[in-house]
Amino acid sequence: MLGFLAARQAGVDDPLRLRRAESTRRVLSLTLNPDREVDRIHGNAINTIDIEVIEGRYMLSGGADGVIVVYDLENYSGKPQYTCKAVCTVGRSNRHVHKFSVETVQWYPHDTGMFVSSSFDKTMKVWDTETLKPAEVFEFEDNVYSHHLSPIARKHSLIAVGTKDPKIQLCDLKSGSRIQVLQGHRAEVLSVRWSPRHEHVLATASADSKVKVWDVRRASGCLFTLDQHNGDKTKAASEAVNTAHNGRVNGLCFTADGLHLLTTGTDDRMRLWNSATGENTLVNYGKVSNGSRKRLQFAVSRGCGPELAFVPCESSVAVYAVHTGELLTTLRGHYNNVDCCEFHPDYQELYTGGKDCNILAWIPVLRAADVEEESKRANQAAAAAAEPPSVNPAFQDAWSSDED
Repeated sequence: MLGFLAARQAGVDDPLRLRRAESTRRVLSLTLNPDREVDRIHGNAINTIDIEVIEGRYMLSGGADGVIVVYDLENYSGKPQYTCKAVCTVGRSNRHVHKFSVETVQWYPHDTGMFVSSSFDKTMKVWDTETLKPAEVFEFEDNVYSHHLSPIARKHSLIAVGTKDPKIQLCDLKSGSRIQVLQGHRAEVLSVRWSPRHEHVLATASADSKVKVWDVRRASGCLFTLDQHNGDKTKAASEAVNTAHNGRVNGLCFTADGLHLLTTGTDDRMRLWNSATGENTLVNYGKVSNGSRKRLQFAVSRGCGPELAFVPCESSVAVYAVHTGELLTTLRGHYNNVDCCEFHPDYQELYTGGKDCNILAWIPVLRAADVEEESKRANQAAAAAAEPPSVNPAFQDAWSSDED
């Protein structure tokens, strides 16, 4: 630590190097936190979670019971042991609740006043967090597996939607209508993901074993289809041409800089691709157990060196070095299969949800200096606890909205 500080003061090191090194140390020390719990609200499997990036304070979850929950991750008690409370819930008594399993939830990237959910009830709903009522409802002819809003878009407000129909739907938030269809897949589209680097670039994964990368401004649409053999016809002779995996492709995730794309498939493989050229980098992760027939939500760290991937593998979470394929550690704590992971870059924490109906918090092991700092923060929180906690205005009217 002192070496980093001295090098930074002398101007030898990049100012971000210390931050990157400490973030990496914290991520590599992740462990299940016995002092932090998350309210158990869902009565069935938790399929999806998302943490908003504005304050890094509120978390969404969606379950197989159709319920959506908003959690506040802040600690108001001033004590090390606390529970992340549910701020509001779209429960079974809410007349706007999804009728079937919620497959994807996502905060609007630019403020917490809105979030989007999609479900097997063939709808995607855009929710007003103040009233917990849908501001817009998009209806489809088939089950919705996945949707995604671009985290960086300024020139469009499109939501990409993957359904049981091979066609990818692009819905416009401004007009409230479906404005474009991308055709090319031959089976259901299980996962969609916008690039964090180029706002018009979209990646889609399908049960037809293919991953396609699109530029939605182009008339032809598809830029390229990922090929696990990099065009080597001799290796692909006994297999389908231009396939990313030898099974259903159900997971997509760009690295934070958008230069690479990670994919997972039911062939128990994970692959890393150059997102600009579509080249398979041939990184070997070994066997990555994947028996899910739906979208698998995994996460990639931000602000770390090297970058790390958190991948659900049955009832545990495997942590891989993205660019070397090394399995660094395995996080065990769930009693049943893990379905979703979400990384919190502000505190280098990980939240996971699974079929055991639990959301678990994994936090870094604290050093002595960290413990002292945490104690100081806890004392400040205890002093502030004498006053009513300030809640985002968007949630003020949602506390008792279950009965709406």
